Amino acid sequence: MSSADIAFINTCKDILENGTWVKDPKVRPKWEDGTNAYTIKKFGVVNRYDLSKEFPLLTIRPISFSKAVDEILWIWQKKSNNIHDLNSHIWDSWADENGSIGKAYGYQMGVKHQYKEGMFDMVDRVLYDLKNNPCSRRIMTNLYNFEDLHEMALYPCAYSMTFNVVEDRLCAILNQRSQDMLAANAWNVAQYAALVLMFAQASGLKPGEFVHVIADAHIYDRHIPIVEEIIKRTPYPAPKVTLDPEITDFYKFTPESFTVENYQHGEKIGRIPVAI
Repeated sequence: MSSADIAFINTCKDILENGTWVKDPKVRPKWEDGTNAYTIKKFGVVNRYDLSKEFPLLTIRPISFSKAVDEILWIWQKKSNNIHDLNSHIWDSWADENGSIGKAYGYQMGVKHQYKEGMFDMVDRVLYDLKNNPCSRRIMTNLYNFEDLHEMALYPCAYSMTFNVVEDRLCAILNQRSQDMLAANAWNVAQYAALVLMFAQASGLKPGEFVHVIADAHIYDRHIPIVEEIIKRTPYPAPKVTLDPEITDFYKFTPESFTVENYQHGEKIGRIPVAI
């Protein structure tokens, strides 16, 4: 059983059994038919994944790992806020007629800031510090720029990463203000675990622990029957996920840099309705 299965199943069970319903008529999200999208939630969920032991890829249903990596590279490597630079359609609902999602995600990653060592954007500063200041407790990124929130199509959900080197291993904490458990949890876990692998290899380090902190972990009302069905499935052992060892430049990684072996998984669940 993958650590991703353990965390997902346990979190969903906890939400369904002990969660709090949010049915206030003032909720923001709506379904495609205009109906209010209500949720049942738990506050302050923390899941830990030891990347030195296995890669956390969900097996009770298939996750398109290549597309997940493509999205994380769209944000962190391409530093793009335009869906035309992305090889999937997950952001289409938030894009304008030109494909822009506003000053969100990749846009924030590309903004340069002045440091005593020179001008860096957030990604390049992390890479610089991992090589030059690995003992630092200040290696982090933050996409929640209050000055630009009004120009973002969607406020960032996964908004902050904090990196910490423990001996020769790169550990990281992902802070997420909001998590749609069915549509996004396994996807986010896989792609940010992949990011840790890439940053570790680009910095001459080994992967360590990945910690996922979720402020509002929720299941939408229309997702409950799907979640109830898949968490009853029998999980498979975690697949083997490896990164091309020849690549040491973060900007040279592609989704094809990863190899996934022995990925056994349950059946697809079809189209997941998404609240906007």
